Amino acid sequence: MCHLRANALKTTLQLTSQLLWVVGVVVGVSGFFLYNNYRHTSLLFSESYIILPAAIVLASAVLSLIAGLLGTWISIQSTYCQQGLFVYLLVVIFCLQSTGLALAYFHSVKLDSDLAPVSDVFQKYNGSSKDPASETVDVAQHEFECCGVHNYTDWLETPWFNQSGGLWFPRSCCNSTFPSCSGSVDQPWLLYSQGCQEKLQMKFQFFLKFIFYGSLVVFLVEVVLLLLVGQIMKQPSPQFGYRVLEND
Repeated sequence: MCHLRANALKTTLQLTSQLLWVVGVVVGVSGFFLYNNYRHTSLLFSESYIILPAAIVLASAVLSLIAGLLGTWISIQSTYCQQGLFVYLLVVIFCLQSTGLALAYFHSVKLDSDLAPVSDVFQKYNGSSKDPASETVDVAQHEFECCGVHNYTDWLETPWFNQSGGLWFPRSCCNSTFPSCSGSVDQPWLLYSQGCQEKLQMKFQFFLKFIFYGSLVVFLVEVVLLLLVGQIMKQPSPQFGYRVLEND
């Protein structure tokens, strides 16, 4: 009976460890995408702290991968040192995930204020690819498939629009499904209909919520792993690195 119970614990530990690194890596990937999107649109944010959840879950993903592999190895054979290292990694991941979760929630709530500079950056647009503000606006409109702050009519009130003759919108406003679009004010139906502020909010809100709920899943997996390791450490089986002492 004890042997069957030990095998069941090993199998469960192996599967749960694999689940840990899978979930950890998935959450880490969401952090990478959050950072990558921020990198191209950083001027549209009032502060850079929004990338902290991304950095934390990326670090956690690396440790989750290591812990998952170590947990799989422990399910085959282990020593006190390996078990202790495994528990230590779980505690560190727990701390990282809890921090990332809290920061993701915090920034998802204050995302509106984080995007406050969007209008100012659009007002600084001059159409030059060498200008940081102009490059940021063009990249945002192209990547997020948007035009203007709220919609394309926002361009009518920008200095660039008036200085350029008031005949064209930026080419980055053109909907990619219409190759013939030139940005002419006479063909507004060929432009993206949504504004960039709304699109940015939707995209970053998605990543932040994914990090938040993904971290909760990692918490649950870690709790199960800690319980399993605790049971394994109590097993007096040689398969787990223990030897029953006999009296002479």
